[in-house]
Amino acid sequence: MDASLLPALEDVLLVARSGSVAEAARRLHKTPSAISQQVRRVEEHFGVALFERDGRGVRLSPAGEAALGAITRLFDEAEGVFELLSALAGEPSTTLRLAASDYLGKGLLVPVIRQMLAQRAPVRFAITTANSLDAARWVERGEVDFGLASASSTGGDLVKQPLFVQPFLWVGPRQKGKAPPLRERLRHEPLLRLAPGSLGRRMLDVYLDRERIRPVSTIDVSSVSLLVSYVSGGLGIGLAPALALTEVARSRLAVEIAEVEPLPVELMMRENFRRNPVIEGFIERLAAEGRRAEQRTKALVGG
Repeated sequence: MDASLLPALEDVLLVARSGSVAEAARRLHKTPSAISQQVRRVEEHFGVALFERDGRGVRLSPAGEAALGAITRLFDEAEGVFELLSALAGEPSTTLRLAASDYLGKGLLVPVIRQMLAQRAPVRFAITTANSLDAARWVERGEVDFGLASASSTGGDLVKQPLFVQPFLWVGPRQKGKAPPLRERLRHEPLLRLAPGSLGRRMLDVYLDRERIRPVSTIDVSSVSLLVSYVSGGLGIGLAPALALTEVARSRLAVEIAEVEPLPVELMMRENFRRNPVIEGFIERLAAEGRRAEQRTKALVGG
């Protein structure tokens, strides 16, 4: 083994994760030419092309896709070695890299992180906001350790721990007197939509096609929290996961159960991901918070 190639493999991994030599260079505080040189070094050493051009960026070649999992595991193990040495030196610490949508982060992660920090658990958090589909992909590619997401067709090779099952609701501004159902108001009021490619947007598009509804106006929003903010301000009707509505004042909102399938919320991780007592404690706390979240969503739907 040529150990001098390890830094070059780290550059390869970051280019794969970012899809851009320039972005990898920015994150590593190097020049793009230095990153490109390291990538070429690996490719020439093994005689295989790992990347292909993709517009202004790059994408993994078939060989690169085949190698990505092994390279990811290599650096997972390396990080585990550093944590072990830190523990032996009397300074144990675990870094948890996690991707979650905004409302799941607020509803599930915030209480868990507060508990762990209050108990001075030896842990550092690196949390990134992502929709459910991206969160699963990032875990698969090793960009994060955990993905907190609504279940989807992606992430088939991941270990998934169910946390709770939540329904989806129509939500809109509350009107005085006897107002028509939100599904009827969809034909006359602005429709709030999540970004294309998100799971919520897919569910919404399927429903609109099935019911043959063409909205008169649309408002595209980047997150569930922003969708709820528009509705709370008196504008728009949207499809929202129940957990996002459990802490919103109901005096301004009209809420109805949507005719779409409830989805489980899951914690996703790679099969070979290292698990130590700190990580096990994090998972146990998150599972308990998931059970509380399920009770809150049931109360919302029942109310």
